[in-house]
Amino acid sequence: MPVQIYQVDAFTDVPFAGNPAGVCMLDAPKDDRWMQGVAAEMNLSETAFPVPRPDGDFDLRWFTPAVEVDLCGHATLATAHVLSETQILVPGTRARFHTRSGLLTAGRDGDRIELDFPATPPEPIEAPDGLLGALGSAAAYVGKTRFDYLVELQNATAVRDAAPDFLALKRLGVRGVMITARADEGGFDFVSRFFAPGVGVDEDPVTGSAHCALTPYWAAKLGKTEMVAFQASKRGGTVYVRLVGDRVRLAGRATTVLRGEILV
Repeated sequence: MPVQIYQVDAFTDVPFAGNPAGVCMLDAPKDDRWMQGVAAEMNLSETAFPVPRPDGDFDLRWFTPAVEVDLCGHATLATAHVLSETQILVPGTRARFHTRSGLLTAGRDGDRIELDFPATPPEPIEAPDGLLGALGSAAAYVGKTRFDYLVELQNATAVRDAAPDFLALKRLGVRGVMITARADEGGFDFVSRFFAPGVGVDEDPVTGSAHCALTPYWAAKLGKTEMVAFQASKRGGTVYVRLVGDRVRLAGRATTVLRGEILV
């Protein structure tokens, strides 16, 4: 039987912006090699593989073109969008995803989809050898989360203009590096970019999981728990964030740009 697959632009309502994710709708689990092959074939930063459970929940895994990852925001948002669009997710209910990062939920909030993810606040550290040189920037702060380095730069212009050495970043041995600064334009609280050459993605256009760290970081700095973030990649995307205890609510829009079938 052919397997249904979608390509969804997440954290945007405009096609060909935001972060494209694959969503491969499975009826039953597939082996890891097959899923990795599909993700490599899609060649997107992540492809999600939801599998329905008997209790109505879903198992959910995410693969880059190179490896499986523990947490992915934009592909989870894309999955919830497909479940809603295909009416698998009943209006007014939240999808429940069992993942390597625990139970995650997602549901519609007006014209946005809201995700409930664990907060991953950074701990301050000394910059490891090679980090700032690879970024080519001075740092106002360096921290490390469970997954990534978080580096605050001097201003938003430095974030937008950064041209990192991806080979040097890959040698750092972490999933990714996020750079961030206070926003310099109305309507946004902070800006960021995210680089993950260690898992096969030089720059991720809009990174939901990075905002699990950015949200508690900027909430403490700005003294507010509800903010609007902009990821300043070439495609760009807006993430509405809210800190609720040790959880982060991430909301954004999505649009489907491709529907197809996998024949193998």
